[in-house]
Amino acid sequence: MAKFGRILGHVARGVAAIAVIGALSSAVSAKETEEEQAAPAADIPPFPAWDAFVDDLRNLWPEVAAKVPPEMREDPQVRQELGRLMLEALAARTIDAVGSDGDHPWFLPHIGLLMNVFQPNADTIYRNTRITPGGSYRLRGKRGTLPIFKMAQFGPTPVDTGGGVHAHGYEDFSTLNVDAEGHFDVILSPVRPDGYDGDWWELNPETTQLMIRQMSSDWAGEDDPTVAIERLDTPVQSPRIGADELERRLRWIGPTVKNSATFLVDHVVQLREEGYVNKLKIFDVVTNLGGLFGQFYYEGAYELAPDEALIMEAEVPSVCAYASLILTNDIYETTDWYNNQASLNNAQWRVDADGILRVVVSAKDPGVPNWLDTSGYPTGAVQGRWTDCNAQPVPSVRLVKLDALRDELPAETPSVTPEERQRIIRDRRAAYQQRPHW
Repeated sequence: MAKFGRILGHVARGVAAIAVIGALSSAVSAKETEEEQAAPAADIPPFPAWDAFVDDLRNLWPEVAAKVPPEMREDPQVRQELGRLMLEALAARTIDAVGSDGDHPWFLPHIGLLMNVFQPNADTIYRNTRITPGGSYRLRGKRGTLPIFKMAQFGPTPVDTGGGVHAHGYEDFSTLNVDAEGHFDVILSPVRPDGYDGDWWELNPETTQLMIRQMSSDWAGEDDPTVAIERLDTPVQSPRIGADELERRLRWIGPTVKNSATFLVDHVVQLREEGYVNKLKIFDVVTNLGGLFGQFYYEGAYELAPDEALIMEAEVPSVCAYASLILTNDIYETTDWYNNQASLNNAQWRVDADGILRVVVSAKDPGVPNWLDTSGYPTGAVQGRWTDCNAQPVPSVRLVKLDALRDELPAETPSVTPEERQRIIRDRRAAYQQRPHW
């Protein structure tokens, strides 16, 4: 039996050795296969435009990281949020590059909840299309019932100019004639067509893109517009896109992604360095940032401990088409207004009996209607806007302890229970989902 046991031991060691050899052989074979797959075939031609695009993306992180302080780029949480910002910029600019055609335009998603660059407004759906300077275009659709439905004419982008961007002008769809069902039809061209007596807008000769702002106050009760655009002075069919144009679009993505991801990433840092912490300043967005004509902006950085809150107060203008407040994080992404009450507008907030708007900014729910939820960001920015209003007050701001908040507010300020807050957020989220985001 002992001899038999020794034989079994030799056999087991032999089997183990064979298994090890087999495993090593498989590993070597797998490695060779990976190397064969990784190595380009000798007959594959180079693709310089694609290589340039990939190189631009590879260099994007150092460009973005260099714009923020070391403590931010070294923070694991902020670093991943910067990664998200770069992906958002890539998504926005890729849609633009793939879908834009000045001779066969259509309004594409521009910025918003998932392409959260340039600090989009929570109530606005942004659409953009490229056009060919000097062309003639027809826009038609349904007016809807939004308080603000306007279109900007923009010239060259900051990538082209090396600077900011300024709108040549804004066209207001509310000025157009509509039929019994609310449909509009307008020509956009350098000169009015001969014999045409319908609605017409003059096209600036330097305009290369059009951007629509659809701003809603009552997400559930207002109807978003529809809009189509076509060029009139070219054949309706679209030819095959040439190689040179496709290469231009591919090479264009990298520089524009860099611009989008870096342009305002340090904006909140600058507010803090200027001393605007828990206080507000006027923000000129119109002159060099393409802001909406007739819209007044104000903003400031905030810093809050878990037991602290900001109370913002302003007298509400007697005439105002639209107004809102939003929050951003430290890299100027607009805070998630979809899953949190991180934004409020003139249809959502409550104005007190004395005509004063009082809004509370805090991490914890203070149980009042006008709460802006910091959504896990102890620092960031608050921004407000008054649109087509007869006054533009900059709210006062004061820092208070949460446990003393009620003493700082009017006695008639209603209470909002946790259950009511859940319902409010679920209802606003459902209403937001049903807006046309594409």
